Amino acid sequence: MPREGSPFKGVGIVALKEAADHMSSARMHLVMLLVLLTAIAAAWGAIDRIRDTTAEDAYLFLKLFTVAREPLPSFAAFLGFLLPLVAISLGFDAVNGEFNRRTMSRLLAQPVYRDAILFGKFLGGLLVIAIALLTLWLLTVGLGILTLGLPPSGADIVRSVFWLIATLFYAGVWLALAISFSTVIRTPATSALAALSVWLILTFFWGMIAPLLASLQPVDSFDPVSIVNQYELQQSIARFSPQTLYSEITGLLLNPSARSVGPLFMHQLQGAVIGAPLPTMESVMIVWPQISCMVAAMLVLFTLAYVVFQRQEVRA
Repeated sequence: MPREGSPFKGVGIVALKEAADHMSSARMHLVMLLVLLTAIAAAWGAIDRIRDTTAEDAYLFLKLFTVAREPLPSFAAFLGFLLPLVAISLGFDAVNGEFNRRTMSRLLAQPVYRDAILFGKFLGGLLVIAIALLTLWLLTVGLGILTLGLPPSGADIVRSVFWLIATLFYAGVWLALAISFSTVIRTPATSALAALSVWLILTFFWGMIAPLLASLQPVDSFDPVSIVNQYELQQSIARFSPQTLYSEITGLLLNPSARSVGPLFMHQLQGAVIGAPLPTMESVMIVWPQISCMVAAMLVLFTLAYVVFQRQEVRA
């Protein structure tokens, strides 16, 4: 029988309820406290380093996110490491938790379709991550203004906002992955372990796997083109990891003088002033394929969860 009304009716209600549940849970409080403390430490280390070495830099504000003081990594590197953990903690029991608590039948008894439930759970988790990212960004900006006494320029704000949006997409990939495992696997502990295993492989081991796979392509040491082709193949394989895509986006958007995410050829430098910054939109266009890949991965993973969820049998 054809369905009546919009399948997305009630998405907003489910999303807000899911976000409220996340923000009031003890698990989320602990995770966010960890993220907050590490982010403040990274930002404070960047401020100390800027005072010592880069006080005359024209893009002082953007360096708040990229400069690191040993042994702490940069603010952007912290987000690249911790955001997948936050997203996985939000999504690993989004669906199977309802089955285990025997509340899925109650949800479906309400005047909403399955579409609204799954979309609402995904958007609710994404809303919590967006609020956390915006809070951390404002905190870092405020610390920079108070301690350095230099307000950011309009171009700095635009670049950092584009980077913030890309960071949200990056977190969305891991959230969609966690919800997919939560839909396919009925045990929350197993789905969490599966999501963390994928995260470990793509974050820590994929950088070692990509050169090994690329080395299978024969290379002529007397032919520079074959060497470049092998390097480009290695880059293509490495970009199967969202961590690699996010690192390339961060390097371009937060460093205005960067002109390429790969090898820099002479034709790319024609008419360019060495060290001169690229316009913001040109930097965005360079990393647009990386942003598109992350959005596509997020949609594919969510579609997988959607198809499986629509076919699942729900018993009271």
